[in-house]
Amino acid sequence: MTKLVEIRKMLGVYLTLPVVHLLVKTSITPNTITWFGFLLSVVAATLIATGHLLVAGILVLVAGLSDLVDGALARRTKQTTNFGAILDSTLDRLAETLILLGVLILYAKAQSIVGIMLASIAIPSSLLVSYIRAKAEVLNIECEVGIFTRTERVIVLALGLSLSQIDYALFTALGIIILFSLFTVGQRLLHARQQMKSG
Repeated sequence: MTKLVEIRKMLGVYLTLPVVHLLVKTSITPNTITWFGFLLSVVAATLIATGHLLVAGILVLVAGLSDLVDGALARRTKQTTNFGAILDSTLDRLAETLILLGVLILYAKAQSIVGIMLASIAIPSSLLVSYIRAKAEVLNIECEVGIFTRTERVIVLALGLSLSQIDYALFTALGIIILFSLFTVGQRLLHARQQMKSG
């Protein structure tokens, strides 16, 4: 599991390095990038609710990349702050909720019972993954483990939205998010329990 965390971090560095390299030459702050990503998510959620899924999928992906860039920029420019971390975490959770609410509204308009159920379950399932990590870290327990973090959720949802012209693509994406988010919840709970026992 440690290897997976390391691979994820390496990929994050690789993806964000060119963008961060450009941003360090400007006066743009990490918090500005955080807000930019959040606003993109708000627009994406609106587009989803109104049925413009392809553009929304692209925006969800760009917003997800912004989430990687803000932290990398903060570390590179030595602008990491406790408030910045809280702001980033808060807006990430809010953005994810709004995007999935957009999906819920889309299915409510279409009167799709299956879609409404999937979107309704995906929201708490996704948020639980992040909540457990935050709660564990308050107790000084490192909890980055898990096969399905926010990055994976963003990619799967963006693909589901972008490929929505294919039958059941978004249904499938939501199903994957629910299944693997709950599995990751189990992984993190087990990890936290083991850390507490060994501590």
